[in-house]
Amino acid sequence: MTTLVLDSQGLSAWIVGDRKVTALVDSAQRSETGLVISANTIIEVTHAKTHMARLVWLLSLVKVEPVTEQSAKASARLLEDAGLHGHKYAIDATVAEAALRQPGPVTMLTSDLDDMTKLCGSRVRLIAV
Repeated sequence: MTTLVLDSQGLSAWIVGDRKVTALVDSAQRSETGLVISANTIIEVTHAKTHMARLVWLLSLVKVEPVTEQSAKASARLLEDAGLHGHKYAIDATVAEAALRQPGPVTMLTSDLDDMTKLCGSRVRLIAV
């Protein structure tokens, strides 16, 4: 794999040191695979119990893709093409859009296989977290 994208559950699992996710991320780092998150993912994982120092350190190890006007419009098109709409899918769409912009092959760690399959199609390999 060339790029590993983490959605909010993937990043959350890495923050708390989940063995499966940590092993996948470690393997990716050893093989010089790019680690990517959408900027919106930071918002999703941050709450009162988030270990902020660890989050800040992990963010230093990943490429954070910004959500720009152009990427937001592309995300909206992904939602429309997938027949999805509303705030429930908005952040998923920005994560999918960021993944689709990365050099391939792209793998994503996600807890939402169904929606990410609709948004990414077969262009992103999905691994359940």
